[in-house]
Amino acid sequence: MPEFTKKETALLKSLDTPAKTQDFLNTIRFNFEEKGETVKSPIRTLRERKGHCLEGALLGAYILSLHGFPPLLLHLKTAKNDFDHVVAPFKTRGRWGALSKTNHSVLRYRDPVYKNIRELAMSYFHEYFTDDGKKNLRQYSRPLNLESFGKDWIYSEKDLWNIDRKLDKIRHYAALPTKIELRSADPIERLAGKIQEYH
Repeated sequence: MPEFTKKETALLKSLDTPAKTQDFLNTIRFNFEEKGETVKSPIRTLRERKGHCLEGALLGAYILSLHGFPPLLLHLKTAKNDFDHVVAPFKTRGRWGALSKTNHSVLRYRDPVYKNIRELAMSYFHEYFTDDGKKNLRQYSRPLNLESFGKDWIYSEKDLWNIDRKLDKIRHYAALPTKIELRSADPIERLAGKIQEYH
């Protein structure tokens, strides 16, 4: 099983705040999975310098764990016509924030200003819409602590499908009341939502 080099370890330890960690995640190119779907471990994402939301969240959670934070994931589940999103939540001075790897101008980093996980999850609600403006965040999970997977998830050369499956199975909470009429995003919001970091 591979291990981080001294240079890699020094880099990760230098990212000693959530903000620094997010800045580093922003330097990693987005993984469009041209050669097939992946769920890469933190060491693979670091070395390949490419990751999608779950891979970025895994790397971010690991970096945070080096600085006293529990390594957590938060699953944001959508209606069937869109892709789910995964972030790495963290708690500072009693408030929640989140690291996020995304290719879009929305669904990004959250400063630690939210009272609880629901507030944090719902901060993504109005940004989460399809090209036609339909808002589609439907559920959010309880935080998944990656410590329950031992250390293999950090260094694995294989894809971490077990973590992906666990995110689907853990308890989720409804983001919306059962009956509510949602207004579609404005045309200007839709236009802003199409801004991409990598093409």
